Amino acid sequence: MTSSPAVKSVTARLAEELAVREAQVAATVRLLDEGATVPFIARYRKEVTGSLDDGQLRTLEERLGYLRELDARRAAVLASIQDQGKLTDELRAALAAADTKARVEDIYLPYKPKRRTKAQIAREAGLEPLADRLLADPTLVPEDAAAEFLGEDVADAAAALEGARHILIERAAEDAELVGAVRAKFWTDGSLRTAPASDEIAKTPAAQKFRDYFEFSEPLEKMPSHRVLAVMRGEKEQVLTLTLDGGDEDAHHVMVARTLGVDLTAGAAATAWLSTTVKLAWRVKLMISAAVDARIRLKQRAEEDAVAVFARNLKDLLLAAPAGTRTTLGLDPGFRTGVKVAVVDATGKVVDTCAIFPHQPQRRWDEAKATLGALVARHGVELIAIGNGTASRETEALARELITDITASGAKPPVQAMVSEAGASVYSASAYAAHELPSLDVTLRGAVSIARRLQDPLAELVKIEPKSIGVGQYQHDITPGTLARSLDAVVEDAVNAVGVDLNTASVPLLARVSGVTDSLAEAIVAHRESTGPFRNRKALLDVARLGPKAFEQCAGFLRIRDGDDPLDRSGVHPESYPVVRRILDRSGISLAELIGDEKTLRTMRPADFADDRFGVPTVNDILAELAKPGRDPRPAFSTATFATGVEKVADLEVGMVLEGVVTNVAAFGAFVDVGVHQDGLVHVSAMSDRYVSDPHEVVRSGQVVKVKVLEVDVDRQRIGLTLRLNDTPQRKGPAGDKGPRPKGRVERPRSNRGKEAGRRETGAASGSMAQALRDAGFGR
Repeated sequence: MTSSPAVKSVTARLAEELAVREAQVAATVRLLDEGATVPFIARYRKEVTGSLDDGQLRTLEERLGYLRELDARRAAVLASIQDQGKLTDELRAALAAADTKARVEDIYLPYKPKRRTKAQIAREAGLEPLADRLLADPTLVPEDAAAEFLGEDVADAAAALEGARHILIERAAEDAELVGAVRAKFWTDGSLRTAPASDEIAKTPAAQKFRDYFEFSEPLEKMPSHRVLAVMRGEKEQVLTLTLDGGDEDAHHVMVARTLGVDLTAGAAATAWLSTTVKLAWRVKLMISAAVDARIRLKQRAEEDAVAVFARNLKDLLLAAPAGTRTTLGLDPGFRTGVKVAVVDATGKVVDTCAIFPHQPQRRWDEAKATLGALVARHGVELIAIGNGTASRETEALARELITDITASGAKPPVQAMVSEAGASVYSASAYAAHELPSLDVTLRGAVSIARRLQDPLAELVKIEPKSIGVGQYQHDITPGTLARSLDAVVEDAVNAVGVDLNTASVPLLARVSGVTDSLAEAIVAHRESTGPFRNRKALLDVARLGPKAFEQCAGFLRIRDGDDPLDRSGVHPESYPVVRRILDRSGISLAELIGDEKTLRTMRPADFADDRFGVPTVNDILAELAKPGRDPRPAFSTATFATGVEKVADLEVGMVLEGVVTNVAAFGAFVDVGVHQDGLVHVSAMSDRYVSDPHEVVRSGQVVKVKVLEVDVDRQRIGLTLRLNDTPQRKGPAGDKGPRPKGRVERPRSNRGKEAGRRETGAASGSMAQALRDAGFGR
């Protein structure tokens, strides 16, 4: 017996995929298995991993799980085939070489226990020799050859030939090489076609958002994620039917014939029978399985792309510039129900609440302004945060008038800013909000959240389930587990990148810190409330159930302002404090003098302080932290100034240059809030004078930008924008373009200017600007 190739180790495969050394992977896997988190490994174990970054570590962690599952399944399949007494060196080698779960299942298919098939029944009736004979000698007349196989279970020649055909069809359908080849060809040559579910449904109002897919076809390999998810939603809503076409059927027939050993051009007596068998093997078995596989692959790829877009937007939103620890007045706008008002102090504590009614139908403008003025004076308000929902521009006008009056009086006016309300209603109605703000009505909790979002977006947004924040693309069509895992990782990375104030952080924020579970976060807060603020990081070990392992994972990410040890407010891990002491001994100055002294720190050579445990990468990080202890990686705070008098879509004019805020970035472009209750679209083709493959190269969620208005559709509440301010808009807009309509357009729902999240789920095809805007729903 010849020896079979061994399966490559998981670490070897991961090293190849990541293009890093196997030793780096092995060390990382060991840390993960010991319970270390990705943020901890990325920040504090650079020497061990060879400085793998958090992106590489996240990929490694995900692929590690997949490859381990693959190996477990491979082992189970090997054991099953071996138990059947059918395991050969060839099979063992094929399974060892299988690099995907799908490939393992293809190889296992002929050996997989299953219900009795027609082919098995035919074999039991002794018809396999007939099938083999017709394959081997196509000059035989099928009916004559079948006559020899009649008996109690085979009534006539037709039944014998049908049984032989089932055997050959199953043989083709279970050939791993053929199944893999057909699957690959179907994907590269195939296309997806859509049509209305019926003529009656096509005429309904609900179907109109999918009308561009009533006659639609696109290659599988090139179909972008937003279109895939759009047509699948149309199918789910029973508006569209989807058909997957594998391309040239004759080419597939040739592949099947080659596998079975059939010459389709022979012209012999059995050629017609064999040809029909080949076509049926393709039509009833291989085509169906390939189409199912292509559909799964299409959905998986679309989900991966959509999750990646959501993750990028979420990261940008979480890491948006904080306005800082300043007393803030939050306004949750509304017309009939009034504007809800909340004042929070510099720590986010609620100090005052009320409701005002400046807008229709009450129109108590002066009274509302006086109430706000009194709150500003009483509490020393420095910031005014206005939710960007219904009545936001009208409420902004009220705040602007108030600021003008304060300025005229000689007092220092507060700064106003528009704040996204996405997910605010989810927070307000949550159990945590009820626990955090038990004395406040649900509507007032929204105003508190808006104020706190301006102070520190990250600290407030972690209280909301990530998918409810509303910066995704078709997030409601994505497998929940897939989305949740990715978004949770983004939140964890963002929280640990910024660091958390141990003495002010909420339970949801603490629970996102490396090594801190929900129960530990609650225990930390309970300890803080019962014994007072933490004076040093070591005191964490006094928290119930917080042991050395959890302390190791979390301590470096928790900050203590004005504590016993200045290092506790930095990102230096307590385990590295001896390195700092060594630096102090050698420099001859005190810690208080060294912290913030960038000039002195720049003169130090990291290698001078490295040792066997803490290498140069860690010492570099320590010196950087000492230069700017507890530095915040987020950008400086800035606000957009919306144009006065431009408050609704009808106020817009083609050619206007406006300031706005990017609210969402998708694969096809970016949505920008210019203050008219409806986001405008900047298509990827209008983002730069150079080619842009990914809109994230140019903009990010929360960024303040200047845009020019290209197209306004008041009836459909749609706005086309460009970042290229030198563009000359066509005065008739894209509607005047007489070119062919694009093949596909993704549903364009209304913007989520209200409180419910997750409604910016739009897509567009690429192409000329006119076509691109039509793709997104403009110029109909």
